[in-house]
Amino acid sequence: MKAMILRSAGGPLEYAEVPTPVPLKGQIRVAVRSCGVCRTDIHLIDDELPDIHLPIIPGHEVVGTVDAIGPGVSDFAIGDRVGVPWMGHTCGRCWYCIHEQENLCDEPGFTGYTSDGGFAEYIVADADYCFTLPEQYSDEQAAPLLCAGLIGYRSLVMAGRAENIGIYGFGAAAHIVTQVAIWQGRDVYAFTRPDDNQSQQFARKLGAVWAGGSDQRPPLELDAAIIFAPVGSLVPAALRVLRKGGTVVCAGIHMSQIPAFAYDILWGERQIRSVANLTRQDAIDFLEIAPRVPIETHTVAFPLQDANDAIAAVRAGSIDGAAVLLV
Repeated sequence: MKAMILRSAGGPLEYAEVPTPVPLKGQIRVAVRSCGVCRTDIHLIDDELPDIHLPIIPGHEVVGTVDAIGPGVSDFAIGDRVGVPWMGHTCGRCWYCIHEQENLCDEPGFTGYTSDGGFAEYIVADADYCFTLPEQYSDEQAAPLLCAGLIGYRSLVMAGRAENIGIYGFGAAAHIVTQVAIWQGRDVYAFTRPDDNQSQQFARKLGAVWAGGSDQRPPLELDAAIIFAPVGSLVPAALRVLRKGGTVVCAGIHMSQIPAFAYDILWGERQIRSVANLTRQDAIDFLEIAPRVPIETHTVAFPLQDANDAIAAVRAGSIDGAAVLLV
């Protein structure tokens, strides 16, 4: 099969021919139709995640059809359309798995990180961590739901009952979670790179009541803020615009160093919390909600062999919505 392979830290990805994988017990093989490009893929390429074993095929927003089935799989049939997300496996034995926190599993597996991902013509995946996708979405439209959507949704849940929510970094995840938040009756305040008028206009088009630079203050104090941009200095910036009792949710898998800040912007029972991975229940809940909103994913498509161009566009923040590789 053809695949985009990371052979050394920093990239670029290499378009090459590699053996087609064979599903083992409990696995399915998926003929990939589309795969979203996530900020986490960039962190992987840039060697910002721990214990990266090269070579690796990135990609964890995978949409395709079941092509082969390994022993012990009964939930899927050949030809079924499925989605393969970031969380690829959990041990089922540790304290976190037993206590319904499998996203914090001590021995997890991750698609496109600890096992080869979807920047390829085929992928093998644990059948228990694959999901049937809403019929309303094309392959291209469905791909961003599988990480940008899922992590955004979990982040929104972590924000609690906040009515006024700030979102820092208006990319793939933000454009999806904004639609969910507005559907739930919340007001969204979008924070972008300073002077990024394009992203601010995009946020307003999606229904944000205010959009401005991350160096600006919104017209009122916020109940919560979700940070998607991997920029540590946004944590104290977000704390400064929160009301007492508000929460800052850090939604990325990687973030640059958080600078020191005065205790008074945390005082007043403000909180900082992170979001780590996702659970299968998150996927079930979100994929049921998506067509009811209905979420409209905004995508820019690239052929598989142009993955490096897609990554460059995501890195530069030049895409409104999500980049998706078509296979």
